[in-house]
Amino acid sequence: MDPVRPLPDPALAEALRPGGVRSVFQPIVELDTGRVVAFEALARGPQGPLERPDHLFAAAREAGLLAELDEACRAAAFRGAAGHGLPPGVALFVNVEPEVLDTAPLDELLAIASTAPGGLRVVLEITERALAARPAELLRTVARVRELGWGIALDDVGADPMSLAFMPLLRPDVVKLDLRLVQERPGPAIAQIMNAVNAYAQATGAVILAEGIEDHAHLAMARALGASVGQGWLFGRPTPTPDSSRPVGALPPPAEHPGGTDAGSPFACLPPGTAPRRAPKGLLIELSKQLEREALRLGETCVVTGTFQEARHFTPSTAQRYRDLVERTGFVCALGEGLPAEPLPGLRGADLAPGDPVRGEWDVVVLAPHFSVALLARDLGSTGPDMERQFEYALTYDRDTAVRAARCLLGRVTPRAGAPLVPPAVPVTAEVVAAATQAGELLDDSALVRRALEATPSGVCLVDVRLPDQPLVYVNPAFERLVGLPRAELLGRNCRFLQGPDTDAAAQSRIRAAVAAGRECREVLLNHRGPERTPWWNELHLAPVTDGTGEVVQYIGVQVDVTERVTAQRELEQERDRSRAYLARIEELSVPDPLAGLASRQHLLEQAEIEVWNARATGDAVALVIVALQGLAEVEVEDEHGPKAAEELLAVAAQRLRGRLRRGDLLACWARDSFVVVLPGLAAGTAVREADRIRAELEAAVRGPVVIGGVPLVVTARAGAGCFPVDAGDVAGLLAAVGRAAGWLPASSR
Repeated sequence: MDPVRPLPDPALAEALRPGGVRSVFQPIVELDTGRVVAFEALARGPQGPLERPDHLFAAAREAGLLAELDEACRAAAFRGAAGHGLPPGVALFVNVEPEVLDTAPLDELLAIASTAPGGLRVVLEITERALAARPAELLRTVARVRELGWGIALDDVGADPMSLAFMPLLRPDVVKLDLRLVQERPGPAIAQIMNAVNAYAQATGAVILAEGIEDHAHLAMARALGASVGQGWLFGRPTPTPDSSRPVGALPPPAEHPGGTDAGSPFACLPPGTAPRRAPKGLLIELSKQLEREALRLGETCVVTGTFQEARHFTPSTAQRYRDLVERTGFVCALGEGLPAEPLPGLRGADLAPGDPVRGEWDVVVLAPHFSVALLARDLGSTGPDMERQFEYALTYDRDTAVRAARCLLGRVTPRAGAPLVPPAVPVTAEVVAAATQAGELLDDSALVRRALEATPSGVCLVDVRLPDQPLVYVNPAFERLVGLPRAELLGRNCRFLQGPDTDAAAQSRIRAAVAAGRECREVLLNHRGPERTPWWNELHLAPVTDGTGEVVQYIGVQVDVTERVTAQRELEQERDRSRAYLARIEELSVPDPLAGLASRQHLLEQAEIEVWNARATGDAVALVIVALQGLAEVEVEDEHGPKAAEELLAVAAQRLRGRLRRGDLLACWARDSFVVVLPGLAAGTAVREADRIRAELEAAVRGPVVIGGVPLVVTARAGAGCFPVDAGDVAGLLAAVGRAAGWLPASSR
C-alpha cells in the first residue's frame, strides 16, 4: 500500500495540475558568432508564492512530490518547444532533478521519449550526484537515451570535484561549467577544473559550455577557459517564447559511443592480443595497495573500483584502507560474493552471483582526470596456500581500457536503499526510538513502531529502570542475532551478563553513572556472544525514555557490531607503533645531510619504493648498495680539523662515488659516515652479478688519500649490496639484506 502523504498546499496543487507549470527558454549561443545553437527550458510555477523555481521545488521536496513536479516540468518544456517551433537543428536542453534519479525508478525518465515532438533534438542535463547515487541504473538509462539520438550534458561541472572524476564514465557530449568559474577570480581550484575539462574535450570532441555570462568580462573569461558556447543574461534572459529571429547554428552531433554498459567482465575489457602475466596472490595484494596509495594522492577527483571475489577477502585491514579511500577520494565501490550494498559507510558495494564472471576476478581500477590505471586479474583455480594462489593478470595504463573496466563494475553497483517517491528513512538510533516512545508510541501499543524496530539491522533493546536489577523488557531480532541468544533467554535479565572480566571496567562505570544521572551515553565495549562466549566489540548508544511527568522510566539501547573496525584500528595502531620504532631507530643513526646536491634520506626511500614498484610491473630488478667509510673515528677528523674538514672529506667521497654511477642511479648520504646508492632497471638474470660488480667499484672509488688542511688522510670503505626480488621483496627488506651481507647485522636479523 502506498504511504499516506499530506495534501500539498493549494499553490503547489495548482502547479501540479495540467498547465500549472510553464517553461521559459534561455538561449545558448556560440561565443564567437553569437548564433543560437540551443535553448534551455527553465521551469516557472503559477503566479504567486511558488512562481520562482527555487520556491517551487522546495515546496515539492517538502511535500514529497518532487518526482511529480519534475515530470510536469519536462512535459511543459516539450509542449512549449513544440508549440513555438524551435528552428531546425537548434537543441532543447532539459534538466532532471538528481533527487528524482536517486529515489524514483529511472525507467520513468524515458517517458520523455513518448511526449517528445518528432525531430526535436534533446540534450538531457544530469549531475554527477545522480551517477554516484545509482550508477548502474543511470548508465543503462544514458545508453537508452543515446539510442534515441539525444545528447547528454554534465551540469555544474566544478561545483563538486567528483564531477571531474565521472566525466570519462558518463561520457557527456556537453560539459557545462558552473557559473562561478566565469564569475569568480581565478585560483588553483579553477585551474585544476579547466585542466581536466579541456583535456577531456580535446580527447572526445565534447563541447564546453559556460554558464552565468552576464557581462563582457565574463565572456572574456569563458573564452579563456576554453568554452565555445555559453549562456547568460548577456545573450538574453529567459522568455516565454524562444527567440526565432536571431541567426541560428547547431551543436556538433553527439559522439559515437559504445552501446550498453560494458556488461562483461573487466578482464574481458583487455584489448585483443594482450599477453597476461602470472603472479601469486601475494604480488597482487602489493600491486593493489600501490594503486590505492596512488588514489589517495589523487584525492577528490578520483574514482576507485575494486573486486574481492568473496566477502571473506575483504579483511579488517582492507576495510581500514578502504575507509581512508572513502574519506579522501570522490567515489569508491567494492564488489564480491556476499558483500552488502554498503560494506562501510560511504563505500558502495554489490553482492556478486556465483555465476558472475567478475566473481572469478581480482580487479582494481583508479580513474582521475589525468591518470588511469587498471589491474585486471583472473583466478586460475590453483590450490595450495591462499597467498600462493595463481592469477593471470595485466597492469594497464590505457585510459580506454580502464574506463571500460570501471563502467563494467559500476554497472553492477547496488543502488542506495530507498523506496520510490518516499523520503529516505531516518536511521534508527536511540534518540529516534526514545522520541517515538515519548510521543506516546509505546512499543507494546504501537504496531508501526514495533514493525520498524523488528526490521532495523541494528540491535535494539529496552530496559525498565523501575524494576529490580533493571531487566530487559524488549529486544528486536537483530539484538538476538548480535548476542547469539533467543528472546526467551534474554528478557528479564540485566544485560551486564553479556560482558566479562575482560570488558573495560572504566566503560562499565561510565555507563552506570550515565543511567543513574538519566543521561544518554555512547561506549564501545567488549561483549560475549552466545553460549560459547565468543568476544565481539559492541558500539552501544543508550538514551533515556521519560513518562509524561519527565521521569526516566526506561532506557533504549542501540548496538552495532564494530569488531572488524576495532580489530583494524588495533592492527593499524600496532603497525604505526612498529613504524614509529623503526623510524626512531633510523633517526638515531642519521645526521643532517651536509653535502649540497645529494638526495635526502626521505627522497631516497620514496624513490626506492617507486623503483621497486616499477620493477614489479616490468619484471626488472633493483639493487641497493650501502657504502660505509672506514677510519673516520680513528683519525678524528672533526676533532683535529673541525666540522668543515669532515664535510670536505664526505664531499670528496661523494664526488668519487658519483663518478662510478650511471645516469639514473640515485646517491644519498645515509648516516654520518655512509652513503646509499639505488641502482634501478637491472636485468633480472644478471642483477646479482651486476650489483656485486658495482659494489666492488664503489669500494675502490673511495680508497685513496684525501688532503684535508694540507694533511693527507687515508680513508677506505666497506660496502654491502642487495637485490630485489632475489634478496627481499621491499625496501625495508633490502636494507636488512644489505646489512647482513656486509656483516653489520647478524645473519638471523629480519
